[in-house]
Amino acid sequence: MKLLIQLVLWIIIIFLGYKLFNSVYEPSKFNEEKQKRYAKVIDVLKDIRTAELAYLEIEGRFTGSFDSLTKFIDTAQFAITQRRDTSYADVERNRAFGLDPQTGGYYIEDVVIDTLSFVPVKDSLFKNSEQYKNLSQATVKGNEVNISLEAGFILRNDNQIAVFEAKASKDEILKGLNRDLIIQEKQTVSVDGVNGSHIIVGSMTDVNTNGNWPKQYDKAGEQ
Repeated sequence: MKLLIQLVLWIIIIFLGYKLFNSVYEPSKFNEEKQKRYAKVIDVLKDIRTAELAYLEIEGRFTGSFDSLTKFIDTAQFAITQRRDTSYADVERNRAFGLDPQTGGYYIEDVVIDTLSFVPVKDSLFKNSEQYKNLSQATVKGNEVNISLEAGFILRNDNQIAVFEAKASKDEILKGLNRDLIIQEKQTVSVDGVNGSHIIVGSMTDVNTNGNWPKQYDKAGEQ
């Protein structure tokens, strides 16, 4: 009976030890894998933001279509310009004061912008990369994570301001990992974490082109 009790106690000790180890090890492995997966998705979201900002610069708005964004990158060009100050005679004012229209002494100061050349958007932003052709998805552990894209305008101080938003679901990104930990992750509220149920760049309700991820992911991309 004593031996049986000792055996049962050892089984309980081993079981509790395993549970304790697993309670620390599994979240640690989850976070490690999560960060790797998030980094892949965030890289694509950064490319979307880069392309959208170029689209805004040339077209004056954002686009909610990946097809339009891809076509834009393939065909659009940035204008290389030079800004220079100039001045010319204020003919009307010179005449009003009875002076020579061209040499009377009154001049108008102006700025002239000269277009020097054009550079393809593709070469400027993506160089030899073809990543821009598949911005609607991010490949994570062999699975394709879908990215949604919206664009439009919001009213601020009686002005229509262009906005866009691209996002990917944490459920898709973390597919195959511990379900309880995924649920906890979707409820994250922290300056060091990705808050909410999606990884997002931009906003359809605010003038914002930032992502909802912490700075560590930006630093990782710069290395």
